[in-house]
Amino acid sequence: MEFDKDFLSKLLKQAEENPRLRQNFDLRNGDGDTSQRMLNALQPGTHVPIHRHTTTSETVILLRGHVTELFYNEKGVECGRHELNPAKGVYGVQVPVGMWHTLVVHEPSVIIEMKDGAYVPITMDDIWQYE
Repeated sequence: MEFDKDFLSKLLKQAEENPRLRQNFDLRNGDGDTSQRMLNALQPGTHVPIHRHTTTSETVILLRGHVTELFYNEKGVECGRHELNPAKGVYGVQVPVGMWHTLVVHEPSVIIEMKDGAYVPITMDDIWQYE
């Protein structure tokens, strides 16, 4: 399968029509593939809660658009800001294991997300609880 501009445009259209304003496309090779690889089409206004992954790092590569990946410390204080924008030559970021993070979508965007191992659902302990 080829991932060309038409494919990305169709995925972004699906995200626009989705109430969550995002749409995933699974890149795994079937049920036996225990990797976590997907395309994620994101529209401005989508809400990605501050969260962490306690068993794996996460690689985020931007194919189209403009997003800012935000890192937070254990006290909820922003400790890193990574503007991903191919027009400026910045394509991706590595999110360390256990790092609280979220992203802000500035324009319709498509990212590749990759994590180690099989999918492990995020628990409520791994979503930042706003006080």
